[in-house]
Amino acid sequence: MSTFVVNAEARDDMGKGASRRLRHQGMVPAVIYGADKDPVAISVNHNEMAKHLEEEAFYSHILTIKTPAGDEKAILKDLQRHPAKPILLHADFLRIDEKTKLRVNVPVHFVGEDVAPGVKAGGVLTRNLNEVEVQCLPKDLPEYIEADVSTMEMGDSVHLTELKLPAGVEILELLHGEGHDQAVATIASTRASLETEETEEAEGESEEEGGEE
Repeated sequence: MSTFVVNAEARDDMGKGASRRLRHQGMVPAVIYGADKDPVAISVNHNEMAKHLEEEAFYSHILTIKTPAGDEKAILKDLQRHPAKPILLHADFLRIDEKTKLRVNVPVHFVGEDVAPGVKAGGVLTRNLNEVEVQCLPKDLPEYIEADVSTMEMGDSVHLTELKLPAGVEILELLHGEGHDQAVATIASTRASLETEETEEAEGESEEEGGEE
């Protein structure tokens, strides 16, 4: 399992002006909150943070935030980016409590697409969900959830209830009851595959007609 350490500095100045100055210095203003403790204003190195964000697991992993007051265990809860530039504007980190369940978006990894009968027959796998929101204790938090599509035929779908979840992990959408079992992935016919089917059917009918003469 991946491990991530985020080095942080204390932040005393507040407000837009202070945040702007921090960004000019290559830092990102941030805050750590939650777990019935007071929020702590911090700043993190922009380039270090950007490098962490290149790794998918960072978004669904328990992080170690190293602050002058000591280490904090937290998850990345929110991230603000500049709308037009590759600049990070602000980050929110949520402290974890080992006895309190978290709600986190976890990526879905699709396995077996290359051997799925429907794909081999010319169909296309459509990924309807690239992540799912789960609920679990911090110790049970998975980096990702696998969706096995290796046996899917043309027209088949894999739904939330078919995902294999680690012990102690629940998908929040399914807690809302019937009607929330969303399709995670579907294999659909393409125009080319439909034309191939039609050609094969036409050839089969011609052979049958020829055999009747």
